[in-house]
Amino acid sequence: MFGVNVIEKDYGVFINNPNGFLALSDFTVSHGVDIVNNVNIIIAKDDFENLDKESDNQDERLYIAQDVDSISFYKDKFGDITLYTFITNDIVIDEFTDKLKVANSPKGFIDAKIDISHVLYINKVLSKKDLLKIYKKIARVKAKYLASMNLPTHISNILNTNDFSAVLCDVPQSKGYEFDEVDVYDLNIGDAIETAIDKCLERMNLTFGILDYLVSEGILIGDLIDTAMELIDDADVTDELRQKMENQLLNAFADINVITLLMAAIRTEQDFEGNRIREIDINENLKYLHSDEVLGLAIANQIAGTDAIFNFKRYNAAKPGILAYLPPVLEDIFAGLIAGCVTKAIDE
Repeated sequence: MFGVNVIEKDYGVFINNPNGFLALSDFTVSHGVDIVNNVNIIIAKDDFENLDKESDNQDERLYIAQDVDSISFYKDKFGDITLYTFITNDIVIDEFTDKLKVANSPKGFIDAKIDISHVLYINKVLSKKDLLKIYKKIARVKAKYLASMNLPTHISNILNTNDFSAVLCDVPQSKGYEFDEVDVYDLNIGDAIETAIDKCLERMNLTFGILDYLVSEGILIGDLIDTAMELIDDADVTDELRQKMENQLLNAFADINVITLLMAAIRTEQDFEGNRIREIDINENLKYLHSDEVLGLAIANQIAGTDAIFNFKRYNAAKPGILAYLPPVLEDIFAGLIAGCVTKAIDE
């Protein structure tokens, strides 16, 4: 890292190498492949007005630049690799009850974003071809690792919609210099990126729970309460009963067995709808599907015992409220959830 300096200011981060970088990037201001002295990450307004502040760039303006909404970054060292990870996060984890949390955003999930971006510097003199291999490796590792997390859909939809990447290496200081030989696999880029992503999520305190997965399916607690009330005589529907129902739902969502059954149903439905199981055609085979009812019966029984089985059959047959709009597996699991919670709420 000799000769490489990082300058931090309130409006940006400037990575400087007086001897020059060969840079391959998708930055807002770049030619794709550049020889530069400065790599600038800037909170930019009005077409990069901040680029003109002070003398962070050489007179020749030998820089590439990326605009961001905010500056948050950290640096990790992995052998010959120095990895700078930049974070933009509009998500906060709110306390919902003493046992439950939920992801939220003051911007709303339409405008919110989570971007995890990387600038990777290799203390070697590499060819453009090797630089491109490394750039592609970073993109593949990030995409594969984030996909493997199976995050809630509304979180995945806002993840890395505006991320950026740059790969930097040294520039030959004399004519006739031969490029360093490098095996991309020996650089452990995959481990570096995965470790950086894990650390990034930890720093942002981004964890997700059962309420987040319900939101991703478009299922709200209020909808579940309204659905539960539809098969109860109007004269018996009171604010007190609705509150009891809400309390029972929240208690259920903190039960590890209920969570397990719900997640099994959610994951199964996603596989069905994504046509990920060769033997199952959701347009044909599902008329022979009965195990979804087993899940519904199991969750009803877990919450309120055998007394909930009768209510499960009622809700499963009538399909009131939100149940009428859910796909088969989710319909049965939530019929069981509602049946169990209704049974306990009424018995209280």
